[in-house]
Amino acid sequence: MSFVTARTGRQRQRYEDNMRLVSGCIPYRMKKGKVDKNEDTQEMIEVLMVSSPKRDDLVFPKGGWEDDETVTEAACREALEEAGVKGIVREIPLGRWDFRSKSSKDSCSQEGWCRGYMFSLEVTEELEAWPEQKDHNRQWVNIKEAFRLSRYDWMCKALEVFISVMAEDIKLRNEEDNVDSSSISVLHVSESQYVSSKCYKRTTSKQHHSISSRTNILSHASQEIAIHLGY
Repeated sequence: MSFVTARTGRQRQRYEDNMRLVSGCIPYRMKKGKVDKNEDTQEMIEVLMVSSPKRDDLVFPKGGWEDDETVTEAACREALEEAGVKGIVREIPLGRWDFRSKSSKDSCSQEGWCRGYMFSLEVTEELEAWPEQKDHNRQWVNIKEAFRLSRYDWMCKALEVFISVMAEDIKLRNEEDNVDSSSISVLHVSESQYVSSKCYKRTTSKQHHSISSRTNILSHASQEIAIHLGY
């Protein structure tokens, strides 16, 4: 039974340039078993998608960013409410995308536009029950399947950036392992800075090194992309 209540209403909703601000994430996990350093990044990772209410499709958890939380806290909250997962969020966004909602009932603003920020979230815990379980089923899929299921261009763009970031991160981890086999760059929850009951932020020196190495990838990916599709 879930003891967490999902937020409802838009009294605290943030807006910018007359667009509703949205935050979401790509929850992921490394496939079980020994990782082959020569294996393609896409073969190492699974991502979590959730079903949409009244629609026959799968999407990544996302929702309104409210004025009493940071953008990363909003992403973690949506992951918990819609997918029932907690984890470690990367503070640097995969990017920002402007998109138009197709639903007049759930339009993001008077013009129906949303501005969404997407993050990657390494899943550390899956709950058996979660606040929006009746509206959202969850499903682990491989990267190729995620691309096939993504109906919206901005979701595919976020996946592309996610793969690039993960490939660079795995490369850095392998390099560190070669330098010092006793030095492991996988951040455990106990090493994290606590943010809330929903997520953790990476703050170790090795994480800072990884962030620095990914600057070019992320700065390119974070360019605003206006897309006339959404959900």
